Amino acid sequence: MGNPESTMTCWLVRDGRVLASLEIPQTRRDKARGLLGRAGIDGAMLIRPARSVHTVGMKFALDVAILDKSNVVIKTLRVRKHRITAPIWRANAVLEAEAGAFGQWDLKIGDELEIRD
Repeated sequence: MGNPESTMTCWLVRDGRVLASLEIPQTRRDKARGLLGRAGIDGAMLIRPARSVHTVGMKFALDVAILDKSNVVIKTLRVRKHRITAPIWRANAVLEAEAGAFGQWDLKIGDELEIRD
């Protein structure tokens, strides 16, 4: 993780239930770095604004949810290592987690997510 002051830590919630801890990078540099250089992540990372993701140089595959401006999941995908996704123009943010996490959380298109302190 980058500078602790440049990353907000909170909770990812759906229907009143906590799904995971959530990191939200605040600086342009930390947003660009994302999960690069890590061996994995417990929880998830939200990058806003964002319309696409890449896993170039990553050590693990990702589950990615594309969110609209209301934090509704409009698309989910599994992104293997060393890939770049096409931009989704309706996207406002991307939620990244280690591959397999969305299955554990039962995350689906249409889910409305909430971010809580």
